[in-house]
Amino acid sequence: MLYAAAFVAFQGPKGNMSVAEANSVDTGLEVIDLRDDAEFAARRLHPRNAAVQLEGMQRLARAFVESPDTILQELVNAAVDLCGADSSGISMEQEVRTDENFYHWVATAGEYAGFLHATLPRSPSACGVCLERGRPQLFRVTKRFFDIMGIEAPVVTDGILLPWQVDETRGTIWIMAHGREEAFDPDDLRMMQMLADFAAMSVRHQRQHQTLMKQAKAAAAADMANDLAHQINNPLQSLTNILYLAEAGQMGGDARELAVELSEHLQRLSVLAGRLLSLPAALNKATATAGRLPH
Repeated sequence: MLYAAAFVAFQGPKGNMSVAEANSVDTGLEVIDLRDDAEFAARRLHPRNAAVQLEGMQRLARAFVESPDTILQELVNAAVDLCGADSSGISMEQEVRTDENFYHWVATAGEYAGFLHATLPRSPSACGVCLERGRPQLFRVTKRFFDIMGIEAPVVTDGILLPWQVDETRGTIWIMAHGREEAFDPDDLRMMQMLADFAAMSVRHQRQHQTLMKQAKAAAAADMANDLAHQINNPLQSLTNILYLAEAGQMGGDARELAVELSEHLQRLSVLAGRLLSLPAALNKATATAGRLPH
């Protein structure tokens, strides 16, 4: 059973050293640019079932429309099914990140499912190499890497890693085999390129959905605030009138009667003010972002 873990950085890029160069030391990672890999291009490992692929893509399309919050998980599930992978996942650069906690696994499936929400360092990292090169990569991970990280996990004997990007957010989608030395071929790469595009589209869709929800909440909160403001105006007006009459000497009775009447309006005012203050703290932020959808 694998469990989510916080990974500790071993060695990050120094000076002008690239991520790929930093990974070239003995980190247990092998990352090969598929653009120049003739051996991979010659692989023909398994026939494709067009019906299964069509069903998988239809399932993703439905999830995209009906369940936008779970679409990334559906993508990695599909990657396992469609490519015959032992594990699959999606990694994303953290919005607030350090070299020790740089990448976040936002979706996982297969034998690595237990690593959901794990964080990885900037280096050593196959994700970093893939994003730096901006192209699909073939990768392998030996026990040395996991010893550096201080965790136990199945080694990666064959894997494909592809980059994706939405605005300033970057990430990767990957498939792995944990025993087969040649598990994937160019047909799997083409399928993963499609899933990488789907991942980017899904992240954008999720952000737009979240923005629209914030706008709706902001609008509802603004309506509530406007209504409460009108309700608050009534006891305020009553208090103003009472105090004006008392000051002008036009009210009968003693100070006790005046205090009782003022207390009633003050209590109502206090309740309304409390309701107004309890409105979502994010109102101003959500209102400020209204209408600014990602492009």
